[in-house]
Amino acid sequence: MEIEPIFIKGCFLIKPNEIKDSRGSFFETFTKKRFYEITGLRSDFVQDNQSVSKKGVLRGLHFQKGTHAQAKLVRVITGEVLDVIVDLRPNSKTYGEHFSVVLNDKNNFQLFIPRGFAHGFITLSEHSVFSYKCDNYYHKSAEAGIIYNDPRLNIDWHLDDSKIQLSDKDRELPFFKDIDVQHV
Repeated sequence: MEIEPIFIKGCFLIKPNEIKDSRGSFFETFTKKRFYEITGLRSDFVQDNQSVSKKGVLRGLHFQKGTHAQAKLVRVITGEVLDVIVDLRPNSKTYGEHFSVVLNDKNNFQLFIPRGFAHGFITLSEHSVFSYKCDNYYHKSAEAGIIYNDPRLNIDWHLDDSKIQLSDKDRELPFFKDIDVQHV
């Protein structure tokens, strides 16, 4: 697998070395030793999550606060999504900036997201199966987020706003300017 840093420090795009033959294909999705050798980051994933979504479903922008913050390794098993992260680390040179990448079952790219980021994705295909590893357990009391259409972030979600489907909870998320980043 190839592990490439992106412009936001601590984040990495992971590209598989896929082996294909007449039977199908094979690739490693994660190798802890190789990840550490390239990034210098230790990972101890403790929880795997999976979601199934139909086209236009936007999940996010979510994060866990304080001691419950989570680093994530995300990927798409089936379909295609636009994956988006927002840097919430107050002392970062890229604070408030976002990065987006198309993840799908063709490129099999993964994105490593360190703690201190909001994360969201929208399904661009008819449906998607999205998988992510987390290095900390989910705590309902620590959940937080930012509204997907925050004008300061100006994220292009690749779909017309009228086609975006949100949960009631995500529809009520605050603007970036209203979150307390000191406790992210």
